[in-house]
Amino acid sequence: MTNATQTPGRPAQHGGGGSAWASGGTMFAGVLMMVYGILGVLNGIAAIAKDDVYTHIGDYVFEFSLTTWGWIHLVLGVLVAVTGWGILKDAAWARGVGVGLAALAVVANFMWLPYQPLWALVSIAIAIFVIWALCTDRGRTSTV
Repeated sequence: MTNATQTPGRPAQHGGGGSAWASGGTMFAGVLMMVYGILGVLNGIAAIAKDDVYTHIGDYVFEFSLTTWGWIHLVLGVLVAVTGWGILKDAAWARGVGVGLAALAVVANFMWLPYQPLWALVSIAIAIFVIWALCTDRGRTSTV
């Protein structure tokens, strides 16, 4: 007895569809987004509360005040955490928004490199994994 389902116009899917890596990766991406969002909020609060938490850099092309960076991280962190929660709840809107926010996080962390190089690189890697996981899991159907 096989557990394959056939939808007209689509190939047969076994056991709910999608690869196990992609399905598990999507769940992990939701958790990573929540953790990344909470850390982004804390990062933003630290930069807003005290302007000397991070190093001041010289002439950098993407130089903003640390307070501005704090607000960027705070707002982005809240949005990413809420979207991560939506991914865990399997909300239809969350996957597309998650890909967009992860792409925005890659750009923001690239611009944040001179302030916190190691954390920015780790954050870029996490965001790229999130984009991969959300784009490759075809097992879920969306109503959009």
